[in-house]
Amino acid sequence: MAVRQPHYSKEEFAQRGDLIYQTQILPQVEEGNHGKIVAIDLETGDFEIDAREIAACNRLEARHPDAQIWIVRVGSRHVRRFGGRTKRIL
Repeated sequence: MAVRQPHYSKEEFAQRGDLIYQTQILPQVEEGNHGKIVAIDLETGDFEIDAREIAACNRLEARHPDAQIWIVRVGSRHVRRFGGRTKRIL
């Protein structure tokens, strides 16, 4: 299996991913998908959404084998959390 080489620096990767998500994808997925994962191909702007990160990435890679994938969680600034978290009052 060939190792995929990044096409962008870490900073450019993050900037491109955030820009594509905010301008092109968020308006389409915002409603009814809170907490789901969006996997975005930075080359094409194509994306997949799923509750599981692996499922979204696998579907995207099936269509774009050389995808440069940026991952975002709908409604959150973070994909994962480490450590404790405070309770939300509903």
